[in-house]
This record gives sequence, C-alpha cells and structure tokens, in this order.
Amino acid sequence: MQVGAAIVASRFIVDSVPPLTLAMLRYAIGFLCLLPFALAALRGPHPAPPARDLLAMAALGAGQFGILIALLNFGLQHVAAAPAALIFSLFPLLTMLLAAALGRERPGGWLVAGVLLSIAGVALSLGPKLQAGPGHGWWGEAAVFASACVGALCSVLYRPYLQRYPTVPVSAFAMLASVLFLAAAALAEGWPARVVALSPTAWAVVGFIGLSSGVGYFWWLYALKHESPTRVTAFLALNPVTAAVLGWLLLREPLPPQMLGAVALIAAGLALATRGPSGGRQARTG
Repeated sequence: MQVGAAIVASRFIVDSVPPLTLAMLRYAIGFLCLLPFALAALRGPHPAPPARDLLAMAALGAGQFGILIALLNFGLQHVAAAPAALIFSLFPLLTMLLAAALGRERPGGWLVAGVLLSIAGVALSLGPKLQAGPGHGWWGEAAVFASACVGALCSVLYRPYLQRYPTVPVSAFAMLASVLFLAAAALAEGWPARVVALSPTAWAVVGFIGLSSGVGYFWWLYALKHESPTRVTAFLALNPVTAAVLGWLLLREPLPPQMLGAVALIAAGLALATRGPSGGRQARTG
C-alpha cells in the first residue's frame, strides 16, 4: 500500500522534480528517519560485516533504492499512476523466476498460480495500450518494467545479508549508498539549485514520500529476512489497488472498467499466493 501511495505522490510532483533528484531526496529523508534506530541497533553484540559484504550491500542499495526508483520516476513522467503500478506488479513473477533459477526458492503450486493470476490482471489493464500499436510509444512502460526487474534481482540477492545482520542497520546502510549514488547521478539535473527552489507544497509531498519510504522499506527488508522473496513480493499486488483509487481521487485519473477487472484478478492472485505452507519453509537460506 505504501508503494501505491508513493507512486501517486511521485506522479503528482514528478513534473517539477526530475526523477534522479526526487529519488535522492526520497532516500535521504528515509535514511535520516532510520539513522537513530540503526545507531541504537549497532550497539548490540553484532559482528562488523567484512568489506566484501559491505560492498555487496552498497551495490544492492544503489540498485534497490537508487536505480529502481529513478527508472520508476522516469516512467511516471509518461505513464499514469494506476497502469504504472500494475506493470510494477510483475515484480513477483520476476522474483519467482530469478529465485528458482538461482536455486534460492522452490515455489509451490498455490504461489505459482497466484503470481500468474496477478500477471493476467496486468495483461487486462494494458489491453487498450496493446491494441493501440507502437505509435503511442513504450518508453514509460519499459522504464517501469525495468525498475521491476532491478527490484526482483535485489530482493533475491538481499536475503543472505538480511539473515546475517540486523535489519535496521542494513536498511539504513543501503539507503545511504543509494543517496551517494543518486547525488552524483543527479548532478546532471542540477539538483542543488532545484532543491533550493522547491515550493512548500513540493517539500510536503517529498517529505511524505521520504518518510513513508523509510518506514516501508524497513518492513520490506524485515519481511525478506523472514519469508521467501516471492511470497513477500506477492504483496506488491496491493499497490495497484492503492494507486488506482488514489490516482482517481487525487489526480483525477480515469478508472476504466478493465482496470477494475485487473484489480480483482490481482487481489485473487494475492489470495492464492498466500495460501499453503509459509514461504520461509520453502526458501533456501544459502
């Protein structure tokens, strides 16, 4: 639900704040929210990660919180909030395929059926666009799909580090790595001048996105620590529901009949994906 709300908020502001700058501000605020709790957690009897683990977690943070969000924000410049959220819901299928290919997970029948039903919902939502032909351009959709691919890969690769180290410090460190990566990348957008020129309304929206992201991604990584990546990412099926309703209420974006059918299919897929044994027992921890 947090992802869906953040997509709508990003859609509201993305015309005045470029994608990389918005992503940088989002996770700078998220990092500052998590920092006090991360420092408190580090006072416990936890071993310091070796350099190779720190580098791996930094790379995953740059991907999960930097590249993913930058691609998503770029896509939101060209795609409405609800369709973007539905494309992003391919995340669970991609995660399941990657986890199985890497030997990290053996998905059960209910999980596979639920993910595939969610994909049917995405296909239904994109039906009019598919019939319109290539003249309308696909750069926005391609960017949102690429962001889902990056997120799926990072979700699968995060699990070993989340099982070794406390969740809050890992979350904060990943966000810090993404902020440093994005601060360098966003120089091309002239982010220092743009940040100074932001209106109070824009700062309020950015603040909401950053605060909700800090809280939301902590729970996201906590869930990845205790459950299989596919079972966790299946809950992203809730984000199209949130994005569609909020986009209709706040941004006056249309809510066509096929979108309602797509939401119903995705909700049914989520119900199937969460049936049966816990994903934590299906996943391999190596």
